[in-house]
Amino acid sequence: MTHVAVVDLGYGDAGKGTVVDWLCSDGPVHAVVRFNGGAQAAHNVVTPDGRHHVFAQLGSGTFTPGVRTHLSRFVLVDPLALVAEAAHLAALGVADALDRVTVDRRALLTTPAHAAANRARETARGAGRHGSCGMGIGETVAYALAHGEDAPRAGDCADPPALRRKLTRLRDRLAGELGPLPGPDVAACVEAFSAFADRVALVGDGHLRRLLRTGRAVFEGAQGVLLDEWRGFHPFTTWSTTTFANVDALLDEAGMPGDVVRLGVLRTYATRHGPGPFVTEDPSLTASLPDRHNAWGPWQGSFRVGHLDLVAARYAIEVCGGIDGLALTHLDVAGARDDLRACRAYELDGGRVERLAAGPAGDLDRQAALTRRLLTARPVLDRVTADWTETIAGELGVPVALGSFGPTAADKRAAGRLLSPPVPA
Repeated sequence: MTHVAVVDLGYGDAGKGTVVDWLCSDGPVHAVVRFNGGAQAAHNVVTPDGRHHVFAQLGSGTFTPGVRTHLSRFVLVDPLALVAEAAHLAALGVADALDRVTVDRRALLTTPAHAAANRARETARGAGRHGSCGMGIGETVAYALAHGEDAPRAGDCADPPALRRKLTRLRDRLAGELGPLPGPDVAACVEAFSAFADRVALVGDGHLRRLLRTGRAVFEGAQGVLLDEWRGFHPFTTWSTTTFANVDALLDEAGMPGDVVRLGVLRTYATRHGPGPFVTEDPSLTASLPDRHNAWGPWQGSFRVGHLDLVAARYAIEVCGGIDGLALTHLDVAGARDDLRACRAYELDGGRVERLAAGPAGDLDRQAALTRRLLTARPVLDRVTADWTETIAGELGVPVALGSFGPTAADKRAAGRLLSPPVPA
């Protein structure tokens, strides 16, 4: 059994969802395992018959009948958002999405109080916003770090008295710090979360081990490596580990270390949602390459577009610990335009830089210093005169395992045997 792990090598929005959808539709996949992030994820999937859904917590393989979703202990579970997501899928003809969900009892809960606190803090930053989806992701992690066992977790949904105590303490602590916060009261949240516990399967730590031995799984990441909490360009990052580190931890716990193909997803041009360094940003591309599934948001800000950044991609691959193959998306766009370029180096610190040195994980002062340097960098842009696939593979030293020429699974082309479906036992 060789599983597949999918990460985004950029700032997010590279097309993880459509890649996971293809993997699940192309061969026998038993489950999608979400290994980071929460309801802020936005993985767009379009089916060949035109249905469109933005996957957040449900696995992006859910359009394929029988493919399950497992929310691992690293996921921040928002029950209200998850039920709403399932309702949208039901309207598209997928009525059993929640029946196929399992949730690790240890997963942290994201609540309306977390979201309200998140928005209050981000608003207070004014022009110095870090970039946020406004859904309480950072607040969920920060509260758990500060208050440990008091942090509400998925398993508490099945224990209303314990849940009520934790939600009351959460509300009182945040209100004491930030003032009264909008949103439903504790009683309403307890009722809704208890109903959620009755609807989905809350499981223990042995479940994933059994799941991974039942059939092939696809580990689906959220956001991008350049936003990683430890390796991204601090402070414009997420409170989540977006590299393969969580996948490695889960496989180790399941007694299957290393049993995975590591797939990095990369657009043929770069994008970023919200503030932070973006060396290859080009306002003319932002104007001429609108993304129908990504736009300005009240919390994230603008959707920005730039040229392919091979320097940043090299950095992402290194801090991930390497990848086995690339999934290149938007190859149809690259093939149709003559104004897209590739950045092979930066003008930085008075010289030419082709690689960003990766320091030890966890040194946020170092990451903040790197961010300040990147804000002064200028791209060295070159025209791509050969095939885009061959050019990118050659520059990064990694084979292309999948090419995407459009939004649906039918628009994907596999290369080589790296992603071949497993042979049933």
